Amino acid sequence: MLWTYMIIFVLAATPFFEIIAIIPIAIVGGLPTIPVLFLSFFGNLLTIVILIKFVDLFRKWLLKNKDLKNHESKRYSRARSIWNNFGLPGLLFLGPIIVGSHLSALLSIAFGGSKQKTLYLMSISLFLWTLILGIGSHYGFSLFVKDDNNQGFIMKIIKGS
Repeated sequence: MLWTYMIIFVLAATPFFEIIAIIPIAIVGGLPTIPVLFLSFFGNLLTIVILIKFVDLFRKWLLKNKDLKNHESKRYSRARSIWNNFGLPGLLFLGPIIVGSHLSALLSIAFGGSKQKTLYLMSISLFLWTLILGIGSHYGFSLFVKDDNNQGFIMKIIKGS
């Protein structure tokens, strides 16, 4: 079971997978909601803190290795649109669901937000999205699937039944 929780932590910390995917998968998989939420939140937040701490090094690496003027992805375009319409708070609260939390944090700083405000607002945003996804997954799953033992596919794999 310890390995399962370690995997949840690592997957929540992985860019573009993050809490948006791991929380519903783990809860539907039959894992206890509270540990999943706790590990997912802190796994995702840890990599955000690291990213913000080293954003200057990352920016230098990007500028050296990519021609950013000719390459604009859909995620970047969406993030820029959110930034233009709603500013820093909008990008950090909508971003984790629309473009991913890591990219939201990185682009918030690139678009002119401060590191301190970005970390503060992203922490709040991740906490709120963790609760929303956790509550929605926990109660939403039980509406659609009858599972008296509260065993999802992950627990069945672990127990070998």
